Amino acid sequence: MTKTLRVAVIGAGRMGADHIKRLSTRIHGAEVAAVVDVDLARAQAAIEGIDGAVALASADEALNNGDVNAVLIATPGFLHEEILYKALEKDFPILCEKPLTPDAESAWKVVQAEVAAGRKRIQVGFMRRFDAEYAALGSIIRTSELGELLMLHHQHRNPSTPEGFTNEMLINDSVVHEFDAIRYFTGEEITSVQVRLGKPTRNAPNGQHDPQHVLLETESGVLADVEIYVNAKFGYQVATQASFEDGIVSIGGDSGPYVQSAGKWGGNVTPGFEERFGAAYDVEVQAWADAALRGEIGGPNAWDGYATAACCEAGVEAQKSGEKVKVQLNTKPDLYS
Repeated sequence: MTKTLRVAVIGAGRMGADHIKRLSTRIHGAEVAAVVDVDLARAQAAIEGIDGAVALASADEALNNGDVNAVLIATPGFLHEEILYKALEKDFPILCEKPLTPDAESAWKVVQAEVAAGRKRIQVGFMRRFDAEYAALGSIIRTSELGELLMLHHQHRNPSTPEGFTNEMLINDSVVHEFDAIRYFTGEEITSVQVRLGKPTRNAPNGQHDPQHVLLETESGVLADVEIYVNAKFGYQVATQASFEDGIVSIGGDSGPYVQSAGKWGGNVTPGFEERFGAAYDVEVQAWADAALRGEIGGPNAWDGYATAACCEAGVEAQKSGEKVKVQLNTKPDLYS
């Protein structure tokens, strides 16, 4: 068994570049062997200072490079499916940024391909599971130290959205994280989704209704809600409050220096997801590398990617209809049990 992952990072954009730096400076047992981007100049810039790494223009070149034995996929979601199939054929360990694929049908095909291969090779990049506060809340839930979990309340706020960020993207690109978090916290599948559109902010671009309120239910009847507010202006804030039989637990509150000076008091709100979840990304990639060297995966699997895609489809349908929509899932294969 190999002692070092020689990773091909496919996609050198915002997330890819961040992972390249992470693998090169903070992760043990893994190295950047190749960087792939359709913009070859960007790939070449990304490998600057990384000994032994090559810049390539196609995923095929990377997968057939004899120096590569693992893949990190950081391309836009619509490009994931084909790369996943080819990496599975190579029996490479794979870390795939979310989404697994953009829709439940194609995600299910990836699940079937992995089942046919006979073992789990795909880890999906839901990094919040690796955040220290998320892990602490998860432990409280699993040990039942405060009794049964009854409800989850989530807030997901962004300062603004890039041009072209649609209503559907509020679900597919933002609330997708809460779908996975709710499944992680409860250990259950989400059975239904409803979306309510209330009073919109004047700061939302034309065609986007912001904020929105997403209501969910799990198999055992745990209720969850998400305030998704992507033009909140003040900063990036992700928080959760969990209601138990014997207490309340809140995570994601403001942290850092609390300053009182010149007649004012307060602190700072993180400006973006990199600052809020930077440590979680480090833990996630290290867990992937450690597990891959054992022939395993170290986090969310392909089934998790498929299940969240199904939740997103129900969420977009609910967004358009205003009705409660059932989440449609195929039977879970034994590989993921």
